[in-house]
Amino acid sequence: MAAPSSQSCTALERSIRERVPTLLTDLYQFTMAYAYWRSGRHNEPAVFELFFRDNPFGGGFSLFSGMHDCLLFLRSFRFTDEDVEYLRSVLPPATDPAFFLFLRELDCSGVTLHSVPEGTVVFARVPLMEVSGPLAVVQLLETSLLCLVNYASLVCSNAARFRLAAGSRRKLLEMGLRRAQGPDGGLTASRYTYVGGFDMTSNVQAGFLFGIPVAGTMAHSYVTSFSSLEEVWPQVSLSAPVSNGDHDNIDLISLTKGWLGRVCELLGAESGQIHEGELAAFLSYAIAYPHNFLPVIDSYSVTCSGLLNFCAVALSLFELDYSPLGVRLDSGDLCRQSVEVRHVFRLCSEQFSIPAFQSLLIVGTNNISEYSMAELNKKENEIDVVGVGTHLVTCTRQPSLGCVYKLVEVRGSPRMKFSEDPEKSTVPGRKAVYRMLDTEGEDTAETREKVQSSIQTLHPRHKRLQEPDSYIVSFKVNLLCGDMEQRQGLDCLGYWIERHLTCCHSHPAFLQCKCTHLYTHTYARTHLYTIRH
Repeated sequence: MAAPSSQSCTALERSIRERVPTLLTDLYQFTMAYAYWRSGRHNEPAVFELFFRDNPFGGGFSLFSGMHDCLLFLRSFRFTDEDVEYLRSVLPPATDPAFFLFLRELDCSGVTLHSVPEGTVVFARVPLMEVSGPLAVVQLLETSLLCLVNYASLVCSNAARFRLAAGSRRKLLEMGLRRAQGPDGGLTASRYTYVGGFDMTSNVQAGFLFGIPVAGTMAHSYVTSFSSLEEVWPQVSLSAPVSNGDHDNIDLISLTKGWLGRVCELLGAESGQIHEGELAAFLSYAIAYPHNFLPVIDSYSVTCSGLLNFCAVALSLFELDYSPLGVRLDSGDLCRQSVEVRHVFRLCSEQFSIPAFQSLLIVGTNNISEYSMAELNKKENEIDVVGVGTHLVTCTRQPSLGCVYKLVEVRGSPRMKFSEDPEKSTVPGRKAVYRMLDTEGEDTAETREKVQSSIQTLHPRHKRLQEPDSYIVSFKVNLLCGDMEQRQGLDCLGYWIERHLTCCHSHPAFLQCKCTHLYTHTYARTHLYTIRH
């Protein structure tokens, strides 16, 4: 992964300010802030927690993401004169003018953020972030922080599920920018699918801002734009080394025609079914990028045209000491076609004594979903790289993670929401966050590599992609070195609850507890962030 340049880092900070300005929030945040200010409560110390209620996609885990963007947002949080004037026009006329002076001087210098490390595997109802500071300020932050965490964590978790379904062998290419919910959704998806386990993206801006490896092949439009070999230019197009160190110009078209005849003879194919425009497109692209030749071969027919044309051009490139990359399949039965393509690669490798030919890449892209990705592992196939777009970035199975931001303490006193719906009840008070260690002392996943390793070693009950075991985590559980223990204790409502602590024998080791009344908020080591200006 290429490290982002100082220029791209500056662009990233500017991007956050532009994407998440201070006014990007709900109107009622300002009316509540005014009511706090009007009653003199705006500076009271308060604590909010951000968490989600249910694991996404019916699975057993999520990946926390978006924290870095939250920090950038908090550091730049400040109202401009233009912001204040607009608020003056939309808030009720009875609003005291002095309140707008208060807003103009507001920042997050008094806000402290405790957070799970970015990329950590987390469970439902675990506080991902604890935001503390003056009541009016931390209230105003709610919508923006939720906006930054909700989709980032959701798409990162979705990417992790695709990675689990694909296994560790295959490379995964994120290519969903054109299907994303707007430019910001596309950029966020590219960034956090990489954290979630994808290897590269087609999004050039994401590569610039975040240092993510970028990759791409060619579109069908490029192939279909050609109709004849007369469109290939220049006709004498590539150079080949000769014994004295110089290079001779080679007529690539004539060379490729010769190889095409040999390939058709080897495979018993009819040359009359080969599409000349497709061959012209392949030749034109190979002339431009002889070391990066990876065309899409299903524009007309894989077996009758595309594969034959590719082999002819690729064999010509090998003869000239260039190294083509492979092919892309974008329609039909990808598994069956990939097996057929690999078989032809091996025949060419053996027949023409080119060992590298048998290991050329096969890229599969065809509206891939998590289900179809899992099916790939059940069928014989030779796909090396899978490109995923729509179902990855739009999170088809679940459009929102459903993160919430709830008040748990004011002036050191716990606060609780009861609600008519028990599912929406909250656990009051600030929480301690624990994560149990495995036998090797490994801790939370803080880097992309550790994230992927952690996902691969999840206990099956959490790793399962369909119908996982449900679990509820309890409140204020004592951790005793992973031994199962049953205790009774008085919770904040005065109810007696039986709590059972079971250690999952995996890395990272997670808490799985059962509780007859309340949900839990015990979890891993947090990071402390104080916003400074």
